[in-house]
Order: sequence, then C-alpha cells, then structure tokens
Amino acid sequence: MSETITPVAESLKDRALAALGPRNLVFVGLMGAGKSVIGRLVAQQLNIPFVDSDTEIERVSRMTITELFASYGEDEFRALESRVIKRLLKAGPRVVSVGGGAFINERSRRHIKRGGLSIWLKADLDVLWERVKKRDTRPLLKTENPKQTLQNLMDARYPIYAQADMTVVSRDARKDIIAEEVLQALIKVHGESTKS
Repeated sequence: MSETITPVAESLKDRALAALGPRNLVFVGLMGAGKSVIGRLVAQQLNIPFVDSDTEIERVSRMTITELFASYGEDEFRALESRVIKRLLKAGPRVVSVGGGAFINERSRRHIKRGGLSIWLKADLDVLWERVKKRDTRPLLKTENPKQTLQNLMDARYPIYAQADMTVVSRDARKDIIAEEVLQALIKVHGESTKS
C-alpha cells in the first residue's frame, strides 16, 4: 500500500475486515456489473485473496465457459459451477466473484449463503449494455436481439439477486468509489447483524 492512505481509509479497511471475519465476500450480479473488477479491488484493499469462479471453472475443466455451454448445455454447466463454488467457499476470508447465473441456481445460492456474505452489484440496462456489447464471449447473449435478452435476464434475475445480504449500485463512477461503498455496506450489514 502507498503512504497516501488517510487514517480514515485505514480505519474503514480495518472495520470492513473485522466485519467480514473468517467469512467470504461473494460478488453476485449480471454480466457487466463489475463483479471481477470491483471484487479484485476490494480484495486488494482488504489484503485478502481474490478468486473468480468462472476463471476457476475454466481452469479445472480446461475449457472456456462458452465451450462448456456449447458442449454440455446450461444444466451441466450449473452443476459444475455449483461444485466449484462450494469448494471455493470452504476457506476464507477471501473475495469471490461468481458468474451471473450462479446466484440464480438454488444449490449455488445455498453454498453462497452458507459460505459467506453476498453483495449484489446492481446496474441498470444502459450501464450493462455499454459494458457487454463490446465482447462476444457471453453465451447467453448470442441471440438475435442481445440487448432485449439482457433486459429479459434483468427482469428474471433481479428479484433473486435482491436476496443478497447487501446491494451496491454499479454505475459509471470511479472503481475506487464503488469499492469504498462495498466496504461501507459490509460494515453496515455487520452492525445490523450484531444488533439482532
């Protein structure tokens, strides 16, 4: 860490780490919400490991997510994803970013709720679309009208993402601002859980 950290920032980090304890912080949300980018930044700030479940799935299967979907279909992919997430959440604390469909899968959602605190990075359609339209590596968006598909995914998934322990709005703001809001949300949810 650089020497420009203010005592307030240091205290925010310490309070967030204390709030997390031995648990994992699990980023959930749609593709393009910034789960990996913000998750990695939060992990650096807390000085704990970061892992992306999609990267881990690709490593253990030696196939890309797109290839897995094409070869085995979504149901088999979700079963593999669930097993990988369960394994990743056995050790903590760490920051884990999971694929957009992971929290929608009931088995994976149970693993996440048992193995950590979930944080939903919630973004509106225009923000997500701007971020995902540049890449063609999203198997669920290989449709005739990908923007409408993204809207349909939001409609179906947002009520389930809303079950996360915390929500932070992902928007066009500096990454460090969003990361700081994540730390504040972590402290707040911990404070609420110690009162009850």
